[in-house]
Amino acid sequence: MEELIFIRDEVLPALMRGLKTSLLLIGPSAVCGLCIGVLVGALRVYGGPLAGRTADLYVALFRGVPLVVQLFTWYFGLPHVGIYLSPFTASVVGFSLCSGAYHSEYIRGALLSIKKGQLLAAQALGFSNLRMVMVVILPQALRRALPGCGNELIYLIKYSSLAYMVTCIELTGEAKILASHSFKYLEVFFAAGFFYLILVSLAGWLLQLLEDRLTLPGFEHHRM
Repeated sequence: MEELIFIRDEVLPALMRGLKTSLLLIGPSAVCGLCIGVLVGALRVYGGPLAGRTADLYVALFRGVPLVVQLFTWYFGLPHVGIYLSPFTASVVGFSLCSGAYHSEYIRGALLSIKKGQLLAAQALGFSNLRMVMVVILPQALRRALPGCGNELIYLIKYSSLAYMVTCIELTGEAKILASHSFKYLEVFFAAGFFYLILVSLAGWLLQLLEDRLTLPGFEHHRM
């Protein structure tokens, strides 16, 4: 009974506060990361030599450096050059740039999977390169990249827990503070893990609905 009272009066209020902050982090980071991924993926496939190499360098950098190091750089490193970011802003910047690098890989693969005949047909109809990509290629590529990009969203939900490392107190941060004060680490982190499980499960369900809705007739996938 004492444990239930502790969970009701201490754990749930703290984790609900953290959940709100986590959602505020995940939302803009997911949108910005996808936008960055689409832009970088398109540059890697259709950009010129300079743009393509710059995009490749960006991907190599943000996929190769651990996310926690990136967060430390934005929050603790930038003040040394006169740039000050709040914990929340530093977290969103870090998550967006890192997520964008991974999204770009899925977008690049999807763009390369589009048959060249469609490119030639669009050029024959007088489409400019930009219009060809935006109207003909990109909609198909986004549909094909959806499973991979959805998987990156799942990862984003989980690695948003690193925000507390730069003093942005989200779900994991609230759990860490509460566990440190109460010394009930098992109960607190079990509850926090349950919150993340719910978030990931809900995101997976919504992504599956979206994927089913965007499936084209004749190209349906069947689960085994």
